[in-house]
Amino acid sequence: MKNKVGAFGQKYFAESALLLATVFWSGTFVIVKVSLQDISSMLFIGLRFLLATVLLLPFAIKYKREFNKSAILSGTLLGIFFFLGFATQTVGLKFTTATNSAFITGSSVVLVPVLQTIIERKPPTKGSVTGIIFVFTGILFLSGGGNSIFTFLSDLASNFNIGDLFTLFCAVFFAIYVVYLDVSTNKHGFTVILFMQMFVTAAAAFLASSFFDLINIEKIKIEYTNNLIFGILYTSIFATLITTAIITRYQKNVTPTKAAIIYSLEPIFASVLAFFLLNEKITNFGILGAALIFTGLIISETYDYIKNGREKSKS
Repeated sequence: MKNKVGAFGQKYFAESALLLATVFWSGTFVIVKVSLQDISSMLFIGLRFLLATVLLLPFAIKYKREFNKSAILSGTLLGIFFFLGFATQTVGLKFTTATNSAFITGSSVVLVPVLQTIIERKPPTKGSVTGIIFVFTGILFLSGGGNSIFTFLSDLASNFNIGDLFTLFCAVFFAIYVVYLDVSTNKHGFTVILFMQMFVTAAAAFLASSFFDLINIEKIKIEYTNNLIFGILYTSIFATLITTAIITRYQKNVTPTKAAIIYSLEPIFASVLAFFLLNEKITNFGILGAALIFTGLIISETYDYIKNGREKSKS
């Protein structure tokens, strides 16, 4: 009985931790938007993850016994998926609208349970599936702004371009990352998986920055301003090192599908911050979308609570 209660509490503590990580992520929207006025995007990602890697290095040295061939490979693959998600989203934004990007990236919440079933052979619960339907509908309303969602979908379909395609790849990469993180953290040590993600993402970003500069996709640019310094410090410490440490440590205590539902709250928190910091308006569609996303999370949680209660009463 104690084990069940402990596991129950552990699960909700883990979900709270993932929610905190989502709050930290949401703050990056405004900060990165300002920072990218002074630096090229790939270089920003490289510096962001480089600083996180340097800060983590003493712990990597302390727990060097965790660094075996299998763990390094798993961490490297996670780092590659992590970087590809960032890179394709950034490139996609150059050719598509922020609205399309938000909607297509948010579609990863639908891809995660599919990949979870294929990769881990663990189909999502009925509560999670119902929750995902509400969450995806909520993301659609958030993306629609103040217009008709049917108009938004029609425009997206008829004007689908290379930017939208890159953003779709981004959704796939992030979905793979969420599921593969669940696989890796159940097999290997926390420090090696976390460190390799930081290191590989930083290295890949610097390589991409040089390559993009060479083929004239994005010229390397950096101007040291207070906004840029603050942006690198915040994103490196809070939105990279701390958040990735949280999800690497605690996501394994919930299912990838539940984690994806929690992560989908990011645009809600981002909208609230934009409202207070940038005076951006929240439309009625946005409020309805936020309500649907929260409803999806509540449905998923309620189903799990009732299911766990029934299992306890039978034991």
